[in-house]
Amino acid sequence: MDTTLQDPLVGQVLDGRYRVDARIAVGGMATVYRAVDTRLDRVLALKVMHPGLAADGTFVERFIREAKSVARLAHPNVVQVFDQGTDGSYVYLAMEYVAGCTLRDVLRDRGALQPRAALDILEPVLAALGAAHRAGFVHRDMKPENVLIGDDGRVKVADFGLVRSVDTVTSTTGAVLGTVSYLAPEQIEQPGVADARVDVYACGVVLYEMLTGDRPHTGDSPAVVLYKHLHEDVPPPSATVPGLAYELDELVASATARTPGLRPYDAVALLAQARETRSRLSADQLDLVPPQALSVQHSITEDRTSVIPRSLTVPRPLPVNEDEPVHHRTSRLETPPPLPPRRRSSRSRRGPLAIAAALLLILGLGAGVWYINSGQFTRVPALLEKTQTQARDRLEAAGLETGKITYAYSDTVERGKVISTDPGVNTRIRDNDSVSLTISRGPETVKVPNVEGYSLAKARDRLKADGLQPGMVTREFSEDVTKGFVISTDPAADTTLRSGSAIALTVSKGSPIDVPDVTGESIEDAKADLEEAGLNVKVAAAQINSEYDQGQVARQTPEADSQAAQDDTVTLTISKGPEMVEVPDVVGDSVDDAKAELEAAGFQVDEDRGLLGLFGDTVKKQSVKGGKTAPKGSTITITIR
Repeated sequence: MDTTLQDPLVGQVLDGRYRVDARIAVGGMATVYRAVDTRLDRVLALKVMHPGLAADGTFVERFIREAKSVARLAHPNVVQVFDQGTDGSYVYLAMEYVAGCTLRDVLRDRGALQPRAALDILEPVLAALGAAHRAGFVHRDMKPENVLIGDDGRVKVADFGLVRSVDTVTSTTGAVLGTVSYLAPEQIEQPGVADARVDVYACGVVLYEMLTGDRPHTGDSPAVVLYKHLHEDVPPPSATVPGLAYELDELVASATARTPGLRPYDAVALLAQARETRSRLSADQLDLVPPQALSVQHSITEDRTSVIPRSLTVPRPLPVNEDEPVHHRTSRLETPPPLPPRRRSSRSRRGPLAIAAALLLILGLGAGVWYINSGQFTRVPALLEKTQTQARDRLEAAGLETGKITYAYSDTVERGKVISTDPGVNTRIRDNDSVSLTISRGPETVKVPNVEGYSLAKARDRLKADGLQPGMVTREFSEDVTKGFVISTDPAADTTLRSGSAIALTVSKGSPIDVPDVTGESIEDAKADLEEAGLNVKVAAAQINSEYDQGQVARQTPEADSQAAQDDTVTLTISKGPEMVEVPDVVGDSVDDAKAELEAAGFQVDEDRGLLGLFGDTVKKQSVKGGKTAPKGSTITITIR
């Protein structure tokens, strides 16, 4: 049965303008409907906050404020916000309608994606988030449900319902807002404190899910999943999908590092890494077909945006007793109540004196309420990204004083401008109170250390210690640098970069070795020649037919005259001897027919005409009689008379 028929909003007109036609999806915080703007006659998506949350003034204030912020993001990969309003108990957003499906639908139907498809989806998502990050906003709820794929192939990011300023601290009575499968460790340990790197972490989890068809951390309750985010690294996708390129493992590991400082500092930086990764992959690696294992159906609701109680986010050991309860809260589907009926006003039959007395009473009460609730209070003005002088002037104009001044690095706020305030912007405080300011020092920068000649492990440790991130590793031959040690970095040593930037490393494969040709040799002789050259030897289990005798080397990988590093392995394939083929009987055939039949059977053909056969055209004799066998590829001589 169509559940939309039971939804009281379907068929209603909100705010006298938006006709609700059908329910599209239900989330943890709101329900999304397809609607028609009767004023402009266009189809759009209407997102209506659940009534339980709409009754919370804090949620409504955030919903409205953040809708206005997101409306400023004009990007082709961001779902646009057209309007925001309320109608009775309903709080809604009017947004762009995208005909298509979500990434969750794709993963549910197809399971793991080919790397090319995964990167084709990831890159526009990162472009959208990058625009938000550079505008000073963090999404905080990235997951496949919020990635829309239109029927025309366009990819858009939706549901910025949890977005906030990158420098604003949000408190929800100690709870965590988000979806447990995609929460970064710092969101769990410090609810309300998050920067662009929480979106980077979530995108890393989404990339892992696209490459493998399942989430990296699963469990029987939210508490188990949260514990794994805190204490376990995201495993490499290639552990689930054999043959997946290690560059994709490194991209996932970079984005999902448990320590925020080791991740790319925002989606723009991760997008650059993703494009670099794509450029390093061959067509075969990009088009690798993964096992079609669909996502596992978990026993907990992991796809909903939820308010997760703080008690679930405190790190603690996993329960060892099967009878020990693990408390968790599962989001419930709330059906919006019908629109409240409008009350009709009735004329009062009281006399003029009673009416005048009532008016005086109302005015007196209103003045008292104003004095108690507003007369002694004001609100912190908008100060973010203002200079220190501008902020001080605005505070003074609002009847407030400038409090403590502190300084901090910021990747998004220009040097000398306000990063955050305490209390926060628009907070209600008493007149003449002070507001503390945090001023930007600009992005924190570091110099790339000189790690040439370091082992790979030591070079990575040094980069991390200096506030940088080890990036892609490329291996090259070197006559001067020992195998396994760093030849160079990109960017080069002493380059000044933002803290958290990724540094590519070129590592030595040692001096090149010319691989000798051992085809046609016995296994013993081939091993001796290769080991003498400094190479290891592996014999393939399968044998093949070849021109070489049985037991001799038929093929080698790498091939002869190519280059390899010391201790690299050369794989030898052993010959089963030539393939024996039955020889056709061509005596009495014309020369052309005989040659065609013998060549089709896999033989070379030689003609013997002699003096008597100079003008002949018929085969009188063949070197191997018809019906007998000969090695495929060998030569059969035909005598012509």
